[in-house]
Amino acid sequence: MVELATLTLKKLTSGFEVIVIDDGSIDASRQILKELASKNKYLRLVFHKTNQGYGGALISGFKNATKDYVFYTDGDFQYDVSELELLVRELTDKIDVVQGYKIKRHDPWYRIVIGDIYNFGVKLAFNLRIKDVDCDFRLIRRAVFNKVKLEHNSGVITVEMIKKFQNANFKFTEVAVSHYFRSYGRSQFFNFRRIFRVGVELIELWGELVLSKWLIKTSTKEKRF
Repeated sequence: MVELATLTLKKLTSGFEVIVIDDGSIDASRQILKELASKNKYLRLVFHKTNQGYGGALISGFKNATKDYVFYTDGDFQYDVSELELLVRELTDKIDVVQGYKIKRHDPWYRIVIGDIYNFGVKLAFNLRIKDVDCDFRLIRRAVFNKVKLEHNSGVITVEMIKKFQNANFKFTEVAVSHYFRSYGRSQFFNFRRIFRVGVELIELWGELVLSKWLIKTSTKEKRF
């Protein structure tokens, strides 16, 4: 993925960086990344001493990014990083976020079912106006992060991200992208303890980003009368 990202970005611009977040890996990832970095001048590495979670990895990546636009995706090769070109084509001065959505999800059937339920539920609960909340294939204007602060270290960061972007009136456009069966690694999400924890965090996030704003708005209306 590092090499494919580098080749793709060379076609698009002369000024770019490839940032890899190693979130406390216990295999040989760090040695491999260091070897890659010795040969690839565009590669920057961020190593976490302990696992900080999916959201923690994203936050580190966003904080370390230095270019005008930030593109991110997962490291398991379920997305084709060369399709970044499709997102770049949609960039205009009026667009802040180019959001991918999966043409067809390639996962085991139970993940597809759970994913569809999750996507439908959070879109409804948070009033998210994009097709695919769970598609981690996004191109974002870096200036967006000067206004939006992300705080959640778990997978709910994607919901937090989209909702806060919407609340700040940043402009989206959407692009269909390919999705493939997982080539490397194993999902850490699908166990009951983690799903329960994510459910609790989503309720807390809903209270923070939806309920609290509704209560403030209601209180303001009452004061007017």
